[in-house]
Amino acid sequence: MAFELFDAWEDTYRFVIDLGQEVAEMPPAQRTPAALVRGCQSQVWLYAHPDARSGNLRFDIDSDAHIVRGLIAILLAVYDDHTPAEIVAFDIEGLFDELGLLSHLSPTRGNGLRVIVQRIRAVARAAGG
Repeated sequence: MAFELFDAWEDTYRFVIDLGQEVAEMPPAQRTPAALVRGCQSQVWLYAHPDARSGNLRFDIDSDAHIVRGLIAILLAVYDDHTPAEIVAFDIEGLFDELGLLSHLSPTRGNGLRVIVQRIRAVARAAGG
């Protein structure tokens, strides 16, 4: 991510929102109560499935909030189409620190982001990671 290109957090914030516009909208059939991520300030749905060819985990994640969709884009760049072991091993907190993300999010938004990560990692552990 090229966050260092921005002088002000407001510009980074707009960039994150723009990233969210690239996230494919989750089909309504996948927006089930089981896919709902509990503990997020906004509504977030997460659907995981193995790729038929590679066996890597694929994620469909969506939200009703623009900034959360941008944060989802970052998570998808990190986690989508990776092995369960790679997902579990990835140092997401290090990335958050490097990007300065959590220091600019409200505590509830930051906690919600961590809840999404916990769900992704739980899926990966259940898949053998």
